[in-house]
Amino acid sequence: MKKLFLIIGAPGSGKTTDAELISQKHKNITHYSTGDMLRAEVAKKSEIGKEIEKYINNGLIVPIQIAIKTILNAIKNAPTNTIIIDGYPRSLEQMNELDKYLVNESEVELINCIEVVVSQEVARDRVLGRARGDDDKVEVFNNRMKVYTEPLAQIQAFYEEKGLLKKIDGERTIEEIVNEMDNFIQSKI
Repeated sequence: MKKLFLIIGAPGSGKTTDAELISQKHKNITHYSTGDMLRAEVAKKSEIGKEIEKYINNGLIVPIQIAIKTILNAIKNAPTNTIIIDGYPRSLEQMNELDKYLVNESEVELINCIEVVVSQEVARDRVLGRARGDDDKVEVFNNRMKVYTEPLAQIQAFYEEKGLLKKIDGERTIEEIVNEMDNFIQSKI
């Protein structure tokens, strides 16, 4: 049985860095981002990968059912039994579709959704402070923050109701955040 941890957080919350550091520390944990999984499927030139590539090449969003199948295939084929996916779900549709698939899924169990909590000010300072390109302009940040925060209360409520939401203060040192997240994940596996 594969054990799945989802990590959500605002742009600049550090969720990807946190997940990467934990997976580097433990040989029994695999970390994926959704984009990486889709690109890996395209690189494999599988049937689903060819379909994903058509959408990506045309600048279109990959349909939710294809994305979910790709995510579940990556999880099932992961080299470890514990998987961390950061930045997912990002919408109510993604959350609901993943939940629908997991209900009938005997090989994958969602253990927890971990939210790395930071204020909008801290997120903005981090994202704009690292300024790597167009992605890090104020208007783009504001849009990404809006996309993140609009469904957030419902996503939180959904996982809280299932007893599967853990909030971690993301406004501390990376070491403190990673230690808390790592200890929590270890306690669940």
